[in-house]
Amino acid sequence: MNRIFRVISTILAISAANVAFAGDVILTVSGKVTTSTDSNLWEFDRAALEALPTSMIRTTTIWTDGPQVFEGVSLAVLLDHVGVEGGTILAVALNDYAVKIPTTDAIEDGPIIAYQRNDAPLSVRDRGPLWIIYPFDDNEIYRSEEYYSRSIWQLDRIVIED
Repeated sequence: MNRIFRVISTILAISAANVAFAGDVILTVSGKVTTSTDSNLWEFDRAALEALPTSMIRTTTIWTDGPQVFEGVSLAVLLDHVGVEGGTILAVALNDYAVKIPTTDAIEDGPIIAYQRNDAPLSVRDRGPLWIIYPFDDNEIYRSEEYYSRSIWQLDRIVIED
């Protein structure tokens, strides 16, 4: 009985570590942004991201099998929401891996910050909680190493630089 309890406790602990709870901040945006405070910091939980206009991309990727449906907020909409007017995006993952993305990538029908794939929330184990996805199948220019490298998963913060 004690062994069963330990197994169940371990499973529950692992599950809890991979799920973003309501109110948990899953994305911070800082740097050259507009805020109502002096901190130049925006914090988003999943509900705050879902409150922004939703975008969907159906595409194949080099990391998944077959067409996938990603849902999230357009990078253009997010940058507009936080008051970004140019510069470079430093996108940073949970493990501190970082990529630079020009803000000129944030266009209509461009990349999204996905929080869901195939109608399921992205977990840390599934490259979540957030993943920048480009519409690879819709635009040939996106099917290159340059754009694949910008498609950062386990995204948790964005810093807007000059």
